[in-house]
Amino acid sequence: MSNERAVARSLAAVWHPCTQMKAHERFPLVPIARAKGAWLEDFEGKRILDGVSSWWVNLLGHGHPEIEAAIRDQLGKVSHVMLAGFTHEPVIELSERLARVAPGKLGHVFYASDGASATEIALKMAFHYWANRGKRGKNRFVSLDGGYHGETVGALAVTDVAIFRDAYAPLLRENLRVPFPGEAGAIDALERLLSERHAEIAALIVEPIVQGAAGMRMYSPEYLVRARELCTRYEVLLIADEIMTGFGRTGTLFAWEQAKCEGPDLMCLSKGITGGFLPLSCVLCTDEVYAAFYDDDVARGFLHSHSYTGNALACRAACTVLDILERDGVIAGNRAKAERFTASAGELASHPSVRNFRQRGMIWAFEVDTQAAEFARQAFELALSRGVLLRPIGRTVYFMPPYVIGDREFALLVDAGLAIAGRFGTPS
Repeated sequence: MSNERAVARSLAAVWHPCTQMKAHERFPLVPIARAKGAWLEDFEGKRILDGVSSWWVNLLGHGHPEIEAAIRDQLGKVSHVMLAGFTHEPVIELSERLARVAPGKLGHVFYASDGASATEIALKMAFHYWANRGKRGKNRFVSLDGGYHGETVGALAVTDVAIFRDAYAPLLRENLRVPFPGEAGAIDALERLLSERHAEIAALIVEPIVQGAAGMRMYSPEYLVRARELCTRYEVLLIADEIMTGFGRTGTLFAWEQAKCEGPDLMCLSKGITGGFLPLSCVLCTDEVYAAFYDDDVARGFLHSHSYTGNALACRAACTVLDILERDGVIAGNRAKAERFTASAGELASHPSVRNFRQRGMIWAFEVDTQAAEFARQAFELALSRGVLLRPIGRTVYFMPPYVIGDREFALLVDAGLAIAGRFGTPS
């Protein structure tokens, strides 16, 4: 198939996500025929460096042979069986391993297929936990300014990104919001809210350390320490949304580990969990949360389900990702790699049009001082013309490459960033 034919067929039949389809009259789709390592390739052989891990999911490189082999092996055994009343080896192994490596005492795992579904599960589980304990009035949630937790109706109700939220505001339940942790007085505001309204609050939900869709906003782990103390004091559950930050993105297996305190009550995982091969998500919870549902009464059970819950192929891929991370010391290797990469980006960090260059683990971000009306789209196109996939958020440019990226490839990201700052920046 040619690039032109692939684009024409896609535009005729595929409604693309997070996209104004009419915009493709001016901005063509990018057809991809193959992918390997950190690279994508179109039907005519042009290579594109995947600087955003295909929406933050690809950890270990496209077409990783060990993950591919594990999926093929699992195909010869069982590809899927319903998890209601049945079980299989990959879901057992994955659940046991996640419970061992998760922060705190998160010993029970409930599965779905995508991050927003994991958020929905965590919110419902938190409410139902309190209801089963006779506190049905605890039915509101607290989230952070700039937080993003998905785009289904429940998840959107705790999301604070206007472009996703505003169109559906009439459908959303009102919840409570507190300042971003990087702002002065943020923890005091959280304490005031919890002390005054804890009787109606089921849970606080946070993206630990890094807020992704808000523009890679980073904050101190100390906020999590204090938030954990406050939630415990005021009997509010704490949900850690590690959908983006999990599996090494921030320099530790889970971002919460950097707080070095008691773990969350629930934790949401997705994106990198299968290395970008198959959709999978899950929610881990403590024994205490689980025990509140364990009863002879069916109505006290967590009556939530997805058809592909605990899919065997996806769970086998996730187990293999854990194998590779553990055996090859990937996260420790990433720390040295990230330090080297950051040092090599000095020219970009000091560019007169670049603001707030920052890094956490395998995430780099900066703002461009620009007056360009369509900066994100124009920056995307400029990077693509240089063989690099970047997807700016507003005026924030970020790099979140697969962990297999090397020094020369990272240099291409830096060069693309310099080109963007040079073309569209307006230094003061």
